Amino acid sequence: MNSSLFPTYARADVAFERGEGAWLFSANGDRYLDFGSGVAVNSLGYAHPHLVSALRDAAERPWHVSNLYRIPQTERLAQRLTTATFADLAFFANSGAEAVECAIKTARKFHAANGAPERYRLITFEGAFHGRTLATLAAGGNPKYLDGFGPKVEGFDPAPFGDLAAVEALIGPETAGVLLEPIQGEGGVRVFSRSFLKGLRELCDKRGLLLVVDEVQTGVGRTGTFLCVEQAGIAPDIAALAKGLGGGFPIGACLASKEAAKGMTLGAHGSTFGGNPLAAAVGNAVLDVILSPGFMERVGRLSPLLRQRLAELADHHPSVIEAVRGEGLMFGLKTRVANTALVAAARGAGLLTIAAGDNVVRLLPPLIIEEDHIAEAARRLDSACAELERGPKPQPGAI
Repeated sequence: MNSSLFPTYARADVAFERGEGAWLFSANGDRYLDFGSGVAVNSLGYAHPHLVSALRDAAERPWHVSNLYRIPQTERLAQRLTTATFADLAFFANSGAEAVECAIKTARKFHAANGAPERYRLITFEGAFHGRTLATLAAGGNPKYLDGFGPKVEGFDPAPFGDLAAVEALIGPETAGVLLEPIQGEGGVRVFSRSFLKGLRELCDKRGLLLVVDEVQTGVGRTGTFLCVEQAGIAPDIAALAKGLGGGFPIGACLASKEAAKGMTLGAHGSTFGGNPLAAAVGNAVLDVILSPGFMERVGRLSPLLRQRLAELADHHPSVIEAVRGEGLMFGLKTRVANTALVAAARGAGLLTIAAGDNVVRLLPPLIIEEDHIAEAARRLDSACAELERGPKPQPGAI
């Protein structure tokens, strides 16, 4: 089929016409259980009545006025985010990459404001993914994504995954802080241990560094707490959010303590669209649900059930599944077959999943799933694994 789109995606040959809860329905009527959530974006599934109502109401008002004026919806969203987290201040953008860019700039500007502009480098981690802008690509460091885009943006020093001693060895007179995803999503759902995160916080405090967390995929309740790092009992200095914050509507946020954001003064950063009334209205509607009593605790209760079902699948299909990784409702299956083959087989069984690095298949269901969705996902994954064990890779197509 001819297309006028850049050929930068390997798109599955299926188009969706409508969605309801955790289900998507294709144009030809096939039904799919969505355990990808548009890559962790559709945190409340599809056609959530509260989000639909909020969007319709906001659509009757000005969609955009620019940040030259006060935007009450945005001010409310900022206040709610800071109340729910460590932060004192928020800056709104349109995507995760933009939120991480703001986080990087905030960390650099902090030291410049303290009279040390030479401290601009961030220690990062091998296997990371922070976005597709030139700076966030450099922070991730993946040669595949950097190839062909000219000299890499300076200022990022990668450490081996989970190696605290290596982080300390990388600290120099130009180091501004440490940047990491508490769970590497694109990198293969690799989970930093709580003890490592605690040690990293202590190291940053000891050496005068900022701890910057990329919670674009892990944040907004995905792991059972609003920020994933809360489970380690620590607070970062700066955090980037996006994906689930908009429940499907593009919005990103950079959160920071007042001290960490001291350099972000008038004119230091900006965005034409960031935090517009429409996006902020949807973000507030998402928070109405995510921050409601018991919601995140429920995510925490569903997590061990999903882990158990995935572990059972690994036991039943050891030639397909090597290991299970993850926390909350963010899991990865390390596979012995090509991860793309399992993604296609699962899609053929009517289950949507997402490929990730390290030959992993990600499971990122909407946070509103029920126990029966987990059972159904396990049944469809079992069918997909059995199909791969029987022979050639199946052709995509829902049941």
